[in-house]
Amino acid sequence: MANVLSQSEVESLLSALDPSVSPEPAPAMGGGAGGAGGAGGASDSINDFMTAQISVYDFKRPERVSKEQMRAFQALHDGFSREFGVALSAMLRTIVECKLISVDQLTYSEFVFSLENPTCFNLLHSEGLDGQMILDLSPSIIFPVIDRLMGGGKDGVQKFPGRPLTDIELNLVHRITDRAITGLHSVWKNICDLKLKVVQTESNPQLVQIVPPNEVIVLVSFEITMGEMRGIMNLCIPFNTIEPLAGQLSANTWQTYTRKTVSPEQKLNLEAGVGKANVEL
Repeated sequence: MANVLSQSEVESLLSALDPSVSPEPAPAMGGGAGGAGGAGGASDSINDFMTAQISVYDFKRPERVSKEQMRAFQALHDGFSREFGVALSAMLRTIVECKLISVDQLTYSEFVFSLENPTCFNLLHSEGLDGQMILDLSPSIIFPVIDRLMGGGKDGVQKFPGRPLTDIELNLVHRITDRAITGLHSVWKNICDLKLKVVQTESNPQLVQIVPPNEVIVLVSFEITMGEMRGIMNLCIPFNTIEPLAGQLSANTWQTYTRKTVSPEQKLNLEAGVGKANVEL
């Protein structure tokens, strides 16, 4: 027979949850053992109820990207950060470090309102994914980089101006975004040919709306360090843009996409090198 709580046990449970509710005295039960058994059952029921795990879910921020897909994004762009740091170091003739700091999913409106204004807000169009992405560079790092490109001192600018970029500065920024696009093409090539290009650059991020405000996006954040200067670079990828590739960003298939393939030139070089070795037969 299934265990059914008595009226006194239900009242004891309610009183444990709300102290203002005082349970009515339970009617006398025949036999001390029966009463002790009933009290023990009520105590166990209360303990089970109080130790239940409760998960908070916000319907305004649905988690559409799985945890294994988020881990795939992290592994993917961790390689991009190293490659992009090397490219910036070669361009600026100084040591530049690019480090992946977080991969999160949030709504597009939360991302936009978290940015500085003015900023360097680049709209990227992807022909391979039939959608758009955002590459945002904070003024705290973009102005020191521009100063370096224009022949500034080794220490760079200590304070950056709170204004939009000029036309000359935008042309210099395109050299940076071109290297970022090249790095993204390199790490994504085994999954999809992104075919990215910059179609618009804005200083006010609220003027560009590529998806509805409540649309879920994957935000990949990097920290760029050049000497004592550092700033944040954000890559915003809307979920509806990468949704066709969701199945390819799983843990089961990720290893197949990260394997390096040997090019025909590498095979020829290997054969030529091995062919010069003298082997006794």
